[in-house]
Amino acid sequence: MSARRINPRLAKLHRAYSVIELAILLDVHRHTVRGWIKAGLPTVDRTRPVLIHGSEFQVWWGKRRKVAKRPLRPGQLYCFRCRQPKAPALGMVEYGATNAATGNLKALCETCGTMMHRSARLASIAAIMPNLDVRHREAPPSISGRTHPSPNYDNQTEG
Repeated sequence: MSARRINPRLAKLHRAYSVIELAILLDVHRHTVRGWIKAGLPTVDRTRPVLIHGSEFQVWWGKRRKVAKRPLRPGQLYCFRCRQPKAPALGMVEYGATNAATGNLKALCETCGTMMHRSARLASIAAIMPNLDVRHREAPPSISGRTHPSPNYDNQTEG
């Protein structure tokens, strides 16, 4: 099962939540919330049940997400296996258009050989990937074109 994204804005700013209430609100297990408390989520001091202010949760969650971000410099893509920004192997990148303005960049990691991906606008490819060989991949042909009648159909009727 893949991890779900937590929406910190579900926690109201001027409300205090117990561990179970916050777990239900965010659709996570209560042990997850207890783990967050051990990791530094601020609580109301010396109270039972443990209470968490919604505003403090939102601030704490925002700081936690900011630490997890890895900004990419020009010429880099993010490798999920190495968990670091890396340069593409052999200086080769492939661009596949998703629509007229945007698309995805694909390349192999220079360290581990894993496929790396990055979204990009067509107009900004030169700035994102300077001094690299960027190849534009054409969309595959449509599969709707077929011969009529189908060779698997026998149009002779019995009778």
